[in-house]
Amino acid sequence: MFPSPRTRKPRSGFTLIELLVVIAIIAILIALLVPAVQKVREAAARTSCVNNLRQLAIACHAYHDVKKTLPPGVLVGRGIGWNDENNIGPNWVVLILPYFEQAPLYNSVQASITNYVNFSKPSGSTGSNDQTWRNIRGTRLSVMICPSENYGGTQGNRAGGGWERGNYAANMGPGDPGTMSNGGTQNISGYNMGGVMCVNWGSTLVGINDGSSNTVMLSHIRVGPAANDMRGTWAFGEPACSVLANDGVGDSFGPNDTGCCSDDVLGCNDVPSDRMGCWSGGYGQGTGRSAHTGVTPVAAGDASVRMVADGTAQLPWALITSRCDGQVSTVNW
Repeated sequence: MFPSPRTRKPRSGFTLIELLVVIAIIAILIALLVPAVQKVREAAARTSCVNNLRQLAIACHAYHDVKKTLPPGVLVGRGIGWNDENNIGPNWVVLILPYFEQAPLYNSVQASITNYVNFSKPSGSTGSNDQTWRNIRGTRLSVMICPSENYGGTQGNRAGGGWERGNYAANMGPGDPGTMSNGGTQNISGYNMGGVMCVNWGSTLVGINDGSSNTVMLSHIRVGPAANDMRGTWAFGEPACSVLANDGVGDSFGPNDTGCCSDDVLGCNDVPSDRMGCWSGGYGQGTGRSAHTGVTPVAAGDASVRMVADGTAQLPWALITSRCDGQVSTVNW
C-alpha cells in the first residue's frame, strides 16, 4: 500500500489589493520626503552661498586695508569705453585675488594687471592696454559659484571666449556706469546717488555716507542660460556679468524681477519666465538675481550678509545700492 501524498499548505503572499496599498503608501512617503530633502539641500546651498559672499566681502575689506579704498568695479583705460568688452581691464575679482588665497593666480598675470592699472589713471601717461591678464579668465573659482545656480556649466563665449562663470557682483550703483565712474553721482528720482565700487574707483568705507551697514557692496547675480549670454562671468567687468549697474531704474524693477529686458547685456537671452529678463542690444544694466527661493543674498559694506526679498520695490532697492542718497532704508534686510 502506497503512502498517501502530503497535503501541501497554500503559500502565503500579497493579494493584488494589498500590493497596491503598499505601493500607494510608499508613494505617499516619497511625496512627503522629497520636499523635505529639497529644503535641506537648499538650506545647505544657501549657507554655502552666504559663506562665499562673506569671504569675498572680507577680501574687499582686506584690499581696503592695504590700498585705503575698496577695489574698483572694473578698470577702464584712457580712451576706452566702459562698455568695450574687448578692451576693458581687470575687474574687482581679479584685483582681490591675493586676498582670498589666490595669490599664485594673481601673480601669474601681475605684470599685465600693473600695466593696466597705470593705463587706467586718467591723468597718467604710463601703462598700456595690456590684455594678458585675461589668460586667467577660464579658471574656475569655487568661491565664485553658488551651489543653487543651474546655468553654471557653460563658459561665456564672447570677447575671445573661455570665460568661467561666477555668481557675485560688485555694486557700481543705480546709475549709468560712465556717470558714476571715478566716484561720480547721478540724480535719480530726486535723490543724489552714487555707487560703491565703480569704473576706476572704489569708495573708502567712511566715504559710504549712508553707512556701510546700510549700503550694498556685493550682490548675488545669475549666470546666463547660454554660452552667448555673458551674465555671471567672474572676470568680465560689464553690467550683470560681474557688476550691478543702472539697477532699480527704468525697466529694472528690483532684485529677481520678472520683467523682460531688465538686464542689458550684449547678445544675451531674454528669459523672464526664469526671472532672467535681458535686452541684448548692448551693455548697460544689471540687477541682483539668485536661484534661491524668494531672496537675493547681498553683502553690505560692513561685510554682513543679508537677504533682500523678491518683490522689493524699485526705489527702495535703488536707495540701498546708493552710498550717498541720505535716506533711511525701508528695506527689511
